[in-house]
Amino acid sequence: MQGSTKTYCIIGDPIHHSLSPAMQNAAFAAKGLNSTYIAFRVPEAELKESIESLRSINIAGFNVTTPHKTYVMRYLDEVEGAAKKAGAVNTVNNIEGIFRGYNTDICGFIEPLRKRQVDFRGVHVLLLGSGGAARAVVVALAEENGIAKLVIANRDMQRANELANLGDALGMKCLVVPLDRAQDYSPSCDLIVNATTLGMNNESSLIDYQHIQKGSIVYDIVYRPLVTDLIEHAKYAQASVVYGYEMLIEQGAKAFEIWTGLSAPRDAMKRNLLGIFGEPI
Repeated sequence: MQGSTKTYCIIGDPIHHSLSPAMQNAAFAAKGLNSTYIAFRVPEAELKESIESLRSINIAGFNVTTPHKTYVMRYLDEVEGAAKKAGAVNTVNNIEGIFRGYNTDICGFIEPLRKRQVDFRGVHVLLLGSGGAARAVVVALAEENGIAKLVIANRDMQRANELANLGDALGMKCLVVPLDRAQDYSPSCDLIVNATTLGMNNESSLIDYQHIQKGSIVYDIVYRPLVTDLIEHAKYAQASVVYGYEMLIEQGAKAFEIWTGLSAPRDAMKRNLLGIFGEPI
């Protein structure tokens, strides 16, 4: 490897659970790049100062995770179109001192569903959450044809209504309900998406197997643990499942390509993650 080392990172709070450093370092190694990727815990109150610090060390690029995906936009120089539409950024590239924001969660979320050749016509979707990841989910789903209804369940009703307004503006029919009523709507939904952090600390699922339709799709973007309680209930209900690690790989691969201009070594990234998780059963 030649030249000086390029440094990348991920910022968020909490950050200890993140597998992005291991995955991206495996990708850099697979491509023979003299680059390294590390994690920084950044509390909400320290976001502005942390972005200034990343500028001062000339960080090559960085990822953004909970709770900063929406607020980080105010400290960037440029934001690309899809990220503007979503109102959330999860990837930043440093282009000769210009911090440009992207949203790779959008393609990261939808790609596993496209690989499964999901037909979205007439589909009813239940989305848990209304944060940065949920905004990416709405933008991604709006690009698919034929979705009949999107039910958004969240604790903060104001944020849920803001997300519903985004969905409406993108041509989707949206309904907002309290998070504790999600289970009332889940039996009639063909696709259930958890875009909250619930499950990251082994919390019980908000939706049990009796309220999941057989043959539906349950997609949990939480990737650690690999098998959340929601995924367990989905399997018992004989639903199809999409694991959070699948989105993690796809959004990370897109970020890698933005930073390096090279095709991402998805196989190496997947081997790294599943080496930590073990194959899902």
